[in-house]
Amino acid sequence: MRLILSIILLISTLSGAQNTYPQNYFENPLEIPLVLSGTFAELRSNHFHSGIDIKTQQRIGLKVKATAQGYVSRIKVSHYGYGKALYITHPNGYTSVYAHLSRFSPSIEAYVKKKQYEKESFEVEMFPKTDELLVNKGALVAYSGNTGGSGGPHLHFEIRDNAERPINPMYFGIDIKDTTTPIITSIYAYPIGENASINHSNKKQKLRLIPLKNGDYTIEHIEAFGKIGFGISSTDRQDLAANKNGVSQIQTFLNGSKNFEIDFKRFSFDETKHINKLIDYEHYKTKKERIQKLFKDHNPLSLYNSVVNDGYLNIEDSTYSVYKIRVNDFKNNDVWITVPIKGSKSKVVKPAKKTITPHYIYANQTTNLKEGNVSIDLYQDTFYEDFYLDFKVKNDTLTLHKDIIPLKKSFNIHFNISKYNKEDKNKLYIARLVGYKKYPYYISTKRKGDILTATTKILGTHTLVTDTSNPTITPINFKNGQWLSKYRYLKIKINDTGSGISNYRATVNGKWILMEYDYKTRTLTHDFNDNRINETKNNLKVIVTDNVGNSSTFETLFYRK
Repeated sequence: MRLILSIILLISTLSGAQNTYPQNYFENPLEIPLVLSGTFAELRSNHFHSGIDIKTQQRIGLKVKATAQGYVSRIKVSHYGYGKALYITHPNGYTSVYAHLSRFSPSIEAYVKKKQYEKESFEVEMFPKTDELLVNKGALVAYSGNTGGSGGPHLHFEIRDNAERPINPMYFGIDIKDTTTPIITSIYAYPIGENASINHSNKKQKLRLIPLKNGDYTIEHIEAFGKIGFGISSTDRQDLAANKNGVSQIQTFLNGSKNFEIDFKRFSFDETKHINKLIDYEHYKTKKERIQKLFKDHNPLSLYNSVVNDGYLNIEDSTYSVYKIRVNDFKNNDVWITVPIKGSKSKVVKPAKKTITPHYIYANQTTNLKEGNVSIDLYQDTFYEDFYLDFKVKNDTLTLHKDIIPLKKSFNIHFNISKYNKEDKNKLYIARLVGYKKYPYYISTKRKGDILTATTKILGTHTLVTDTSNPTITPINFKNGQWLSKYRYLKIKINDTGSGISNYRATVNGKWILMEYDYKTRTLTHDFNDNRINETKNNLKVIVTDNVGNSSTFETLFYRK
């Protein structure tokens, strides 16, 4: 059976899967061999990974080169996300992206800092004209780093088409050594609907993987009836790194005919949110394991191909079927799972528990709920499907179901704070309670009169929190009155234990200076090479404000020649 399927796949590949992307146009953006810590479209929290993460040998400051001729079309510097990022548009219509940079090349760095000082802001976004910052293939454009949401030094690299859709860079000839087959860690079977069963149960079933000598897997035959689906947990790794990365493609076959395929080749940023519907979201939130569903389940992702009956199987009584799953990486190293299925209508089915609440939500309708001093607005298409919602309010705490249901878009939470006195109103914010200890996590909160409003995409427990604590400001590498003539950097740690830091401002002798903020280390850093401080005696003033307006001011003297 596997031989027949392999021949079919080979013919399909030769006839219809030719690579239409330009080869040898883009080169390695680093001067070291490519080793990945992250692959294209692998499953991340709330999004697909939009590029490849290239290891930088645990170092910061490696030279980053333009992978092809073009012009710098966009530069963005932010505290979070991509950190310092550079975008180069090429004559062939594609754009390459370089993120988590420590700094830019000298000419681009000067361009950026000029804009930062003009706007008096570390965070900037620029769209240079086509003739402002031209680059040749192989030209130095930046240095690798760990800025923004990076979890360690690396270069995040992307190639996007003219519709801003990221594409797997390996389609353009960016080669990564990989002779290792993907890894399957678990498989689950899902009965769909009350009349379906798997092994005489109406509940999701974990199946036992039985490894074979050739590296594939089989499953002890299951007895099933009605509409069912499957899901797997899978990862891949390349030869030169131990990282558990994402796979390239998953296909399924029922009795030799393909009935489902998902190809992680290209996606749009607008659809990346649907990752939480692709995975078994409840399982992930409760078990911390990403089970990828091999059926569509109302998911509009464009990654699906060759899908028959939305990937579901309809198993009839007294039948015998063979279901196969093929998981492969970009180099077509693959692993198979064989699932024998005996059709058997159960006389006694263990039913799945169904929770019924007073609030039934229709996904295609707008719903407004109110109790006590809390109201919520659930707009049309906030959810993928209809369900019973748990909605309760006690004092200033809102229980809005558990965070086990994926959302398509955000909804609004409103708290009426008219019962609070004037001073307390100014210090309130809306928080989501997270973790075992129910730690309050700040949600961006806006106030209009006596109404506080927060917008979120996460269900769960929310509450009002009072923040009366001021941020803290602590010098790291200097003291009051110190001579800093031989210093390259001025460093300060800022922190806030309540609502979190909203903004900061630093001046020397009354003039704004650039201080780069690393939220991971809570550090502000000024580079004296900016040449903005020319006096011997200098008065440094730093003001830090949190999200409810509490503010702290730090002042000190330092000297430089």
